[in-house]
Amino acid sequence: MTTSIHAGSCFCGAVSYTVTGKPTLSAYCHCTRCQVPAHFTASATGSALIWTIHYPTAAFAWTQSEPHDAHLDSYVTGGKPWKTRYRCKTCGSCVASHNTKVGSWSVWGTQFERDENGETKDLEGVRPTAHIFYDTAIVNVDDGLGKWDGYEGKSTRLGN
Repeated sequence: MTTSIHAGSCFCGAVSYTVTGKPTLSAYCHCTRCQVPAHFTASATGSALIWTIHYPTAAFAWTQSEPHDAHLDSYVTGGKPWKTRYRCKTCGSCVASHNTKVGSWSVWGTQFERDENGETKDLEGVRPTAHIFYDTAIVNVDDGLGKWDGYEGKSTRLGN
């Protein structure tokens, strides 16, 4: 069995990372915090969505040249002192966030490498399976994926 490795980067390519293995979550997030950043994925309805993918801490690695801090700014938003977001000092793109409370990294599927047709490499291994925090969605999405008021399988399902 081959271990899946996905490479991602910021807009300008100065910051890069890899994630290894199967994600613990791949979903379109509708939380109010994800509605603010500019990492959007177009849905079937043409609406903007955030495609978040979570991995265990050990599955994530920075791959840009060291020292990594020379390329990255980090910040913590109010209300979540356990979650640090990282962005590129050159282009300003947010590339990942680390959650020390649950031991995971979040990355955005739109930043993964693409094949010669412009499609995400190994899309089947990371394809979104749900809409999370859908109770704060600003658009209705009718794509057949489950909708949850929190994390998929760990909160109330709101429908398809």
